[in-house]
Amino acid sequence: MNNERVILITGASRGIGRAVAALCAANGDTVALHYHANVAGAKKTLAGLKGSGHRMFQADLSQPKEAERLVKEVLASMKRIDVLVNNAGMFELHQIAEVEFDTWVKAWERTLNTNLLGTAHVTYWAVQAMIRQGGGKVINITSRGAFRGEPDAPAYGASKAGMNAMSQSLARALAPHNIMVYAIAPGWVATDMAAPYLEGTEGDAVRNQSPLGRVGDPEEIARTVCFLASEGTDYLTGCIIDMNGASYLRT
Repeated sequence: MNNERVILITGASRGIGRAVAALCAANGDTVALHYHANVAGAKKTLAGLKGSGHRMFQADLSQPKEAERLVKEVLASMKRIDVLVNNAGMFELHQIAEVEFDTWVKAWERTLNTNLLGTAHVTYWAVQAMIRQGGGKVINITSRGAFRGEPDAPAYGASKAGMNAMSQSLARALAPHNIMVYAIAPGWVATDMAAPYLEGTEGDAVRNQSPLGRVGDPEEIARTVCFLASEGTDYLTGCIIDMNGASYLRT
């Protein structure tokens, strides 16, 4: 179907973002594809999209002004933003018992600035457009690590927990403006970022965390994004959908 929506996807040069962009385009949406530094990957994503009118935009979302510039450039070029998918993020090891304090501080700053504050700032500017348009949807890609903890990367777990809390806070704040906010919390997903772990000596142990004996597929996450972006899901606003193959079950 062609519903003529514009969907802004951050971190779409590879992995989950690329899969979301491909499925949205196949469903008839026009994709605004964000990337940070991987221009070759962004071009590959763009070249693989069905349909026409898709565009790519560069920004370092760890910088507040860059988030503002990104959204304004998308609006200038594509006129509207109907759905925002906040997928851009980073993962950096910083074990508290092993790293120096300066390394610890820098890891927290980089991770929070990118994962949490970057998401917050892009969302702020996209929501202003959605309010003027009369509605929209925001879908945040968080992580299982927000609940079970990330002992080797605590800033990552904290950033994703913050994204979950922000999603639920904004779901309440924005419902009167006809803007719905959702979060998806994946476990391990077979992306190139995860490849070194999945292909290494710990790969089998990672896969066996799930009773399915595997990790998630980016297309599975993409299908859930597109479901939430579809009509008839407004009453799910504020939800956090666990997608971890029962590797971690919340109570």
